[in-house]
Amino acid sequence: MHRISGVALAIFLPLHFLVLGLAIQGAGSLDAALRLTQLPGVKIAETILVLLVVVHFLGGLRLLLIENLPWFGGQRRLALIVAGISGLAALVFLFLVF
Repeated sequence: MHRISGVALAIFLPLHFLVLGLAIQGAGSLDAALRLTQLPGVKIAETILVLLVVVHFLGGLRLLLIENLPWFGGQRRLALIVAGISGLAALVFLFLVF
C-alpha cells in the first residue's frame, strides 16, 4: 500500500502545481479552479487524497519500525489498525468537507 499510495500522490502533484500556477496567472483563473473544488466528485477525490496521505504516512512509519526494531508477531494486526486509522481519517475529512 505504501508504494501504491506513493505513486498515486506523485500523480496528484502535477494537478496541484497546475492549480498553484493558476494563482500566478491571476485571481480570475484561480477562482475558476477553486469553484471546481465545490463539486461533489472533487470533494470525494480530495477525501481519497487524504486517505492516501494517511496511508502513505503510516506505511512510512511502519517501514521505519521494521528497519529499526526487531520483528514481532503482531504485524498483521498492526497493518489492520493502520488501515482502520487511515479510513477513519478519510471519513472525518469527508464529513468536514460536506
